[in-house]
Amino acid sequence: MRKRELKNMEWGVLIVAIILTIIGMIALFSATQETEYDEFKKQIIWFIVSIIIMVIVMLTNYEILVKLSPVFYGIFIILLIAVLFTKPINGATSWFEIGSFSFQPSEFAKIAVILFLAFTISKIQSKYLEDINRPTRLLLILAIVGLPLLLIIKQPDYGTAMAFCIALAMILFTSGIDKKYIIGAIIIISISIPIMYNFILPEHAKKRIDIFLNPESDPRGSGYNILQSKLAIGAGQLTGMGLLKGNQTQLGYLYPKTTDFIYSVIGEEMGFIIARNNNNIVCIFSNKIILYSKNSKR
Repeated sequence: MRKRELKNMEWGVLIVAIILTIIGMIALFSATQETEYDEFKKQIIWFIVSIIIMVIVMLTNYEILVKLSPVFYGIFIILLIAVLFTKPINGATSWFEIGSFSFQPSEFAKIAVILFLAFTISKIQSKYLEDINRPTRLLLILAIVGLPLLLIIKQPDYGTAMAFCIALAMILFTSGIDKKYIIGAIIIISISIPIMYNFILPEHAKKRIDIFLNPESDPRGSGYNILQSKLAIGAGQLTGMGLLKGNQTQLGYLYPKTTDFIYSVIGEEMGFIIARNNNNIVCIFSNKIILYSKNSKR
């Protein structure tokens, strides 16, 4: 590896990422005992693959990646269409099954869409920064995000779709979009939320919101996992019950454990402090943990 790459490398980010990965590995080891460590073994393989990809990306000029972004975008649009014809998993056609591995194209599509957006916006602003505020240019940007967004909603995967919307908002904000569009978007969103909830969202999506707000309304059904995750976090308190000693984790009350509920495993066995830092320095306690539960393979 060339000295320039090593000198310019964000070592702090890399070290934090490795620490978080190790914590996640330990939590997976604890959470997958009854399944003969299947998810734990997969995570190790993906970690090794990720390190290889990271090195390749580091050694690649970022301008090349941006120039190739239209190709990446096109490939993932095709994959997002193809995944709609796969067998549903827990009601969503979001995954490709390749042997013992699963692949969710929408997660990788996030990177492709962000790269393509950066490429497009840089072209739009190549002469004048204010060109980003021209309606035709904004429509083009919205169309770039709108196509994969509609395909992801079709799966359906509303959590990932929301991530695309947030990414778009942040990119437009940093690109210098006019305040009138920001204010207009806030007004439209404020009006749209109650309309979408009452007339557009399917019943299962509305139920998830209702259960999040009041899990006690269905303690033996949809609210069960939320309540168990709260019990796990409460049992771990500040320092945790110890690795492999969590009641909710080891006695099977908490399920599934290898989705975003892994934070409950970490909180119960390793304690509040580690769980807090592992969740991007976000304080997780009570039912706030469910804010990070997306539509994922369950």
